[in-house]
Amino acid sequence: MKNSLEQEIGALLTERGLTIAIAESSTGGLISHFVTNVPGSSTYYKGTVVAYDNEVKVKILGIKRETLDIYKSVSRKTAEEMAEGARRVMGADIGLSETGIAGPASGSSGKGVGLFYIAVSSASGNRAEEYTFHGDRLQNKRSAAEAALDMLKGYLLEASLS
Repeated sequence: MKNSLEQEIGALLTERGLTIAIAESSTGGLISHFVTNVPGSSTYYKGTVVAYDNEVKVKILGIKRETLDIYKSVSRKTAEEMAEGARRVMGADIGLSETGIAGPASGSSGKGVGLFYIAVSSASGNRAEEYTFHGDRLQNKRSAAEAALDMLKGYLLEASLS
């Protein structure tokens, strides 16, 4: 039987002795839901900040106000700062974050529905990627959560983090 993506990530984190903290916005905790579905995840999972509001991003995760003013909440720079903030606030080896527009409307951002930025942060650096999904709100949230886990797995396989 094939292991799930979350199980594969759990095994990689466990064998490397690494911990993870997550900052989510549009997915509302779905990434963390997947991570914590794995028995034993408490050995590597520190916690999550669901920072839906910009004030939470600033006050809890330490996102710079200038970042939000210049790049807005749905941006590569914000995703990077969210991942860094989660890692720092929770004392984890790796930070994972997402910020995006799940839909059905894009609000006042002028950015399209389905646009997401996902970032991974560790002491060896950050990586952020842009994704565009074309589903409804729930499909976009699920696609973003799965993309975040897939990106994390790739990061763990490529990087020498220990």
